[in-house]
Amino acid sequence: MKKSIFNTFLEKVEDFPLWIKQIICLKLSEDIKAHVCEKFLKEKSDDIFSLYIPVLTFKGSEELTNRTGGLDLNIYNFLEYCKSGSNILEISLNTFLSMEETAKYFIFCIEQGYVEKPENAEIEAMAGFIAGKFRTGEYFEKKGVITEEQLQKAVSISENSKKKFAEILVELGFITQDDVRAMLTFKEESKKRFVLDHNSVPQGKSEFCDKEEMYKKEISDLKEENEKLKKKIANLLEIMKNYD
Repeated sequence: MKKSIFNTFLEKVEDFPLWIKQIICLKLSEDIKAHVCEKFLKEKSDDIFSLYIPVLTFKGSEELTNRTGGLDLNIYNFLEYCKSGSNILEISLNTFLSMEETAKYFIFCIEQGYVEKPENAEIEAMAGFIAGKFRTGEYFEKKGVITEEQLQKAVSISENSKKKFAEILVELGFITQDDVRAMLTFKEESKKRFVLDHNSVPQGKSEFCDKEEMYKKEISDLKEENEKLKKKIANLLEIMKNYD
């Protein structure tokens, strides 16, 4: 299994001067607030789906070893990373899957009994919502924001209404408009892939100096090739003039 490239990246960022990290935090905070996702800044690490470490069951271990189910290779890769103790974020980055795709494999493996069901209701609710298994109302009910009775009340009203289900939940006062915007934004963002490898990791000073020399040589070579190309074009133009 690959090393946690995201942790490697974070370690490099953590080495930045405090005044640089201050600006990074400020900019990220502003961006999160602009997406009406400010509540994500207050979340506990145990409630964040990306940081959750799926636990492989005996059935999952047997399927990974014997592969009797003839499953998609991505599922076996998912189970392999679960076996190694990787969290959802690491699985997504190392398999080049979007968070939405990873969530779908996670939910599938729970349903098939290949990984244990999370004790934290927020984890399964978020995974199911991202994967498209749970709708907005079901998500809030699964995580305990609204009760089953409140959900059924909203369902009854929706049967005779043209309004979106989320709008009904907001009008009933069960959730806020910001809650809806934040979750829909998060769901949409989960469709995007994020590719991060060791080449993307900020390098140390000594390595940077080596690369700087390398870049200077490449630029010098390019300039030399450019001059040669200019001369060739000039010669061709001269030939064309004589031909005319």
